[in-house]
Amino acid sequence: MPDRTSGAPARPRRRGWVLASVSVPVAGLTAFPAVVPNTVGNLGSLLETFLPWAGLAVPVLLGLALLRRSALAAVSLVLPMAVWIAVFGGRVPPADREAAGDLTVLQHNVGEENPDHEGTALAVARAGADLVALEELTPDALPVYEEALASGHPHRAVVGTVGLWSRYPLVGSRPVDIRPADVGPDWNRGLRVTARTPHGEVAVYVAHLPSIRIRPQDGFGSGRRDESATRLGAAVASEALDRVVLLGDLNGTLDDRGLDPLTSRLVSTRRGFGFSWPAAFPLARIDHVMTRAATPVAAWTLPATGSDHLPLMARVDL
Repeated sequence: MPDRTSGAPARPRRRGWVLASVSVPVAGLTAFPAVVPNTVGNLGSLLETFLPWAGLAVPVLLGLALLRRSALAAVSLVLPMAVWIAVFGGRVPPADREAAGDLTVLQHNVGEENPDHEGTALAVARAGADLVALEELTPDALPVYEEALASGHPHRAVVGTVGLWSRYPLVGSRPVDIRPADVGPDWNRGLRVTARTPHGEVAVYVAHLPSIRIRPQDGFGSGRRDESATRLGAAVASEALDRVVLLGDLNGTLDDRGLDPLTSRLVSTRRGFGFSWPAAFPLARIDHVMTRAATPVAAWTLPATGSDHLPLMARVDL
């Protein structure tokens, strides 16, 4: 029988090396989410949609490291924490609501199942925006918003279920065809209009891209949304006016590669997270104010209405 007490002393087992090894992929995916392909269930877009929440892995891993009493695992968390700060640290400070801007705009998906359109209409009317863009306007709800906004925003343009109300004259209103190929002609969720502001003409687009469904058989079902984003991006690219403001529920975040046709042509403020959906516990900013040849200086959410989205307010420097 071998003598187990003889020979070289056993090497001490390092605690937490498995936990420490998890820190590397967490940091890598936070920094380079594009490495996850969209070929299977659009997993890349799913990751990018909720990417800021990757930071929650740090306290979870820290708690496990403390349970294991592993200094190695605890120290390894410096890497994902540093990467998260580098990627999202600029969004932590809240938006400066007092920042100067030439134009104040409000974007809100009012929700077709909203039980309180009257209250929602009063809330957006009182917000003090120069331009108010609304989506999911049903035939029954539209008169409610027209009445509430009429005095402060006498100019309006409505196409299908999207509309724009303005303090300033609006001309050249027309629909923008952003329909996916499998959608019929009665689906109208895009409009383009020229706003004649005191600082010159601005092309204003209002859009509501298709919703996304997460199903076991399809994964992150963003195909129709992506197709619609491509059509909207092409419309913006062909816009004759230099200055463009896009207001809309894009059903995607700025980090989601599915919105590349828009984010490659337009800019948006990155200060503050501004999560706008779902209103009960916001997890992602899918409502946006984006511009070309203009600067969005600040964007922030307003208190909840009867919708499942929060209103998004922004100031734009023309």
